Amino acid sequence: MPYSELVGRRAFVTGGAQGIGRAIAAALARCGVKPAIADLDVKAARRTAQEIGGGAVAVEVDVRARASVERAFGEALAHLGGCDILIANAGVSTMQHALELSDADWDFNFAVNARGVFLANQIAARRFVAQGAGCIVNTASLAGKVGAPLLAHYSASKFAVLGWTQALARELAPRGVRVNAVCPGFVKTGMQAREIEWESQLRGVSQERVVADYIAQTPLGRLEEPEDVADVVVFLCSDRARFMTGQGVNVTGGVYMT
Repeated sequence: MPYSELVGRRAFVTGGAQGIGRAIAAALARCGVKPAIADLDVKAARRTAQEIGGGAVAVEVDVRARASVERAFGEALAHLGGCDILIANAGVSTMQHALELSDADWDFNFAVNARGVFLANQIAARRFVAQGAGCIVNTASLAGKVGAPLLAHYSASKFAVLGWTQALARELAPRGVRVNAVCPGFVKTGMQAREIEWESQLRGVSQERVVADYIAQTPLGRLEEPEDVADVVVFLCSDRARFMTGQGVNVTGGVYMT
């Protein structure tokens, strides 16, 4: 089995019911990890856990609220018997011209994308420090490396994820805890489908043109699949990434290369 060292480990995956989170949970399960699928849509989380199998469990969480994250993490610990890996993946987006952004748009993106990562990281890391080991992988974005037009608020929230990841990695390295992030590009998910519709309207072009523009920016010549991200996350969770911490790993098909 690839990554045999992961067999028997336990993971808490936020936003795990669909999209990139679902692909990550499934990839970890194939390596023998028991995942807790934590999602605001608990019905979808239960379906995903059942489909993944391998001892996967579902828990309801609102990553914006500390009490909810603490409750969900405690529930996962009770089901799994412990936790070794945190995947802080839950994320949202809205799209608008920067000068037209509302306070609500800004606050919503930061509440989920930045505060949600902070809360999940802090709560899990306290456990990892106490046990002297643990691995955290946060989902950032290509937009956390390069500011994205129509996504200024989203970009800002993802830049925050990378800054937090680097700082936390430096603090926790002496305590046996690694902290990294992945930066996906144009990934085929439900969130991307909504963004294509929004961008089409905001730019006054067809949805087909928006997709073509995404592909044209990608040297590898296609839209990204959630599994492209998941495979990198599994590597970061494995012992093969034992000397990596504080990294924002690009998984963009070459859109961003530094």
